[in-house]
Amino acid sequence: MIWDGECHFCRLWIERWREITRGQVEYATYQEAAETFPEISRTEFQRAVAYIDREGKVFFAAEAVYRSLRCRSSRKWLAWSYDHVPGFAPISESVYKFVASHRDFGSAITRLLWGDDVRPPTYFVARRWFLRALGLVYLIAFVSLWVQVDGLIASNGVTPVSAFLAAVRGELGPRALSILPTLCWFNSSDAFLHFLCGGGVVLSLLLIFGIAPAVSLIALFVFYLSLTIAGQTFLSFQWDILLLEAGFLSIFLAPWQLWPKRGREPPVSRAAFFLLKLLLFKLMVMSGVVKLTSGDGCWWNLTALDYHYWSQPLPTIFAWWADQHPEWFKHFSVAFCLIVEIIVPVFFWTPRRLRLIACGLVVFLQIAIAVTGNYCFFNLLTIALCLLLIDDAVWRQRRGALQPDGETRAVVSPSIGQRFSMYGAVAVIIVTLPLNAWLIFGAFKPEAKWPRSLVFFYEQIESFRIANSYGLFRVMTKDRREIVIEGSADGIDWQPYEFKWKPGDVMRPPGWCAPHQPRLDWQMWFAALGSYQQNPWIIRTAICLLEGKSDVTRLFARNPFPERPPRYVRAIVYRYRFTTAAEHGQSGAWWKRQELEEYLPTVSLEQFR
Repeated sequence: MIWDGECHFCRLWIERWREITRGQVEYATYQEAAETFPEISRTEFQRAVAYIDREGKVFFAAEAVYRSLRCRSSRKWLAWSYDHVPGFAPISESVYKFVASHRDFGSAITRLLWGDDVRPPTYFVARRWFLRALGLVYLIAFVSLWVQVDGLIASNGVTPVSAFLAAVRGELGPRALSILPTLCWFNSSDAFLHFLCGGGVVLSLLLIFGIAPAVSLIALFVFYLSLTIAGQTFLSFQWDILLLEAGFLSIFLAPWQLWPKRGREPPVSRAAFFLLKLLLFKLMVMSGVVKLTSGDGCWWNLTALDYHYWSQPLPTIFAWWADQHPEWFKHFSVAFCLIVEIIVPVFFWTPRRLRLIACGLVVFLQIAIAVTGNYCFFNLLTIALCLLLIDDAVWRQRRGALQPDGETRAVVSPSIGQRFSMYGAVAVIIVTLPLNAWLIFGAFKPEAKWPRSLVFFYEQIESFRIANSYGLFRVMTKDRREIVIEGSADGIDWQPYEFKWKPGDVMRPPGWCAPHQPRLDWQMWFAALGSYQQNPWIIRTAICLLEGKSDVTRLFARNPFPERPPRYVRAIVYRYRFTTAAEHGQSGAWWKRQELEEYLPTVSLEQFR
């Protein structure tokens, strides 16, 4: 390949082609090589690049580029299209001629979109830091659940997993294991639940420190899937399935090495990388589109944040402050959110600088959401996925912080495990891409019926949570109802069971518990949207309080009956709303509330015997 060494635009793109061809093509400037090929005039060299193949045939302009790239199987389609697709050749040559005639303009556009490095992006640093961040998210998820597992699903918890699995087996028979894949089928004791949580913590630390990352990810997925199934309603949140899907896909991204060392890591699987990038794209686009297709007008008229700050499950103290903002700013914030969720993800697939801007906007949105609401590890996991949008060229520019990976990397042949992982990622694409495409389409057309062929495939993998739909707050809650559980020894004097994080005492400011998730607090918010008959675990919670089970009472901020459990328990529904700045200044209260009705009528143990 012979090119103009005085052309800045050519110099940038030759470096890209040199990287793609990897030693299969020699490159020289015409200033150096013109005398070697006297049959080609300098005018021709100045007009376009020239490619001379091994048989001595000479090609110019776009055709020269396509012929030179044929040494890479992934680029052979360009030369084939040039020869066989009608219109492809003249269009390619016209575009080449235009760019060649406006090289300064082409150079400016290249710098605008790519910067000073247009070589194919690599993601060794992104993979390394993403896997560490994923390990951190797994660690948070396991530790957060571990401190609550006894009160939620252990033998003395609200919904014991042993009783749940026994009921499922009685209903479904042998099919139960495939429908609900969990290791708890083999052992559902309290000790085994602690083993799963503790084992998850150890495996998360291994992943953070980069020890056997692929094996650690497989075990982490199995452990967390087992706990998610065992957790029933308490582990049915979107960030739980997002962690499972991201964790599963990351198995194919991780190096199959005991301890990957910087500079000696195997190549990043393009298939696995595509799957994780698609996951981030799907998460963002669906989260935005379902808001507009839900039929809730507050997203279209930009009034959603008039309600969101005080109606969301667990607001922070900054949500109270944000609620005081003028309406125009809230409306602007809704528009910004929709743009970032629907339009910005398209730029995940564009050249570097647009991709980095998209990454920054998504990260900013996630930080803003995290500041005003306790969404557990959801925002952290989304930001971790955004790390995959930052290629190694960005880190190479910070030589003082990181050595340039591309210059110091040794060639590492893929191991058997690595090859299996690469082929596995391709198989996952074949199976899940049609499903993900339909899930995204379904966000635009929620009334569309699933094709029968896709229904069959979705039914086979649905239990494993590896292809999911997403979309928080598609319908905005415009009223805040809070359930206050009370106990009494005599049926006259009632004492409230104050939750650790859920609004209760109006004088207590909203707390900040993320990335920890108090799962009972969260479920109480959902329970207030329906009746206790629709949430049978409410009855089980009341029974546990009547029996004075310490594992359950520890889920609350305090136990008003430390010596002896109450004789009666009931639940009252209140309407809550943030106070205004003036009301807070006068009373010091952060909330104002109004009693509405009885949620759970007074119950005692005698009724359940």
